[in-house]
Amino acid sequence: MTPIRHNGSGGSERSDASADTDARAGTARPADDTARPAGDPVLDAVRDCVLAVGVRRTTMTDVARRAGVSRMTLYRRWPDVRSLVGDLMTREWIGVATGAMPERRPGVPTRTLIVDGLVAGVAAFRAHPLFRKILDVDPELLLPYVLDRRGASQEALLELIAEGLREGHADGSVRPGHPALQARSLLLVVQSFTLSLRTMTDPDAPDLSDEAFLAELRTILERTLTP
Repeated sequence: MTPIRHNGSGGSERSDASADTDARAGTARPADDTARPAGDPVLDAVRDCVLAVGVRRTTMTDVARRAGVSRMTLYRRWPDVRSLVGDLMTREWIGVATGAMPERRPGVPTRTLIVDGLVAGVAAFRAHPLFRKILDVDPELLLPYVLDRRGASQEALLELIAEGLREGHADGSVRPGHPALQARSLLLVVQSFTLSLRTMTDPDAPDLSDEAFLAELRTILERTLTP
């Protein structure tokens, strides 16, 4: 629910502007430039900065000061703020997606787990403070992932969904189909609910509330996956 061209190597979600800057400056991304684990003080610092003032007003100086490192230390790993934010989004979005997937429960078919996880994921993304801040203040950061290419977090989520679909095919709870096609189709559905739901809700109409739409999403997913 979720700017660079993903190259399939687990790279982060960076913008074309950042990639162009790298190309002009001859800057190479570090070989270990993947989603960094929770607790990275630099990513924690940029998260605090973005939540406070948004992406456009965040500077490398601000991030360095909050993280307690020098600006040169930052520039060794990231060429600019957008690349920093890209790595932050990758970390946060993958954390939300994986955290929303329920644990296996005896007697519960895989289809139910997939549907529960996707609906919970949409709700979790919409409640996530960083996602809300970016959507409200810097929505252009999300557009490439919707219109042009997939980012690292989308690739991770597709892999997670496809794995569940294969298990659902095996236990008979999910209708047969190509796992990649089904996973990508499901992601298209849940992305639209994640990004655009507020354009469809009506605070004065209980039947058009967030909860009502999430219930409708559950129905859509169930009917899509039921054999």
